[in-house]
Amino acid sequence: MAVEQDQIYDGKVVRLTNFGAFIELSTGDTGLVHISEIDSSYVKSVEDFLHENDQVRVKVLAVKGDGKIDLSIRQAENPDAAKEPAPAPRPRRSSRDPEFEKMMKQFMKKSEQTLVDIKRNREGKRT
Repeated sequence: MAVEQDQIYDGKVVRLTNFGAFIELSTGDTGLVHISEIDSSYVKSVEDFLHENDQVRVKVLAVKGDGKIDLSIRQAENPDAAKEPAPAPRPRRSSRDPEFEKMMKQFMKKSEQTLVDIKRNREGKRT
């Protein structure tokens, strides 16, 4: 039985990677759920949400010409998820942030001290 795009299937997690999870569908086919399609919230680690042999419901996003199948758990659980915008990225720290400046000064001081220690150690071995 061939899988069809936009259909929802039951499946089992067969392998986890740092970029997603491979799911074996009830049809016997295997597809990939990309990390961005696991949950509507930010997913830092796949292992926080999925484990091998977990049973999941997935929506087929695409069946590519080379036989690869793109899947989504979040769209299977929430059909409106495809219409939702992706979660906003965390704001970057500005170099003008006082806390950042403090951390940078501590880092630079420690680095300079480490370099001095290395030079002393190296010169001590030469003589």
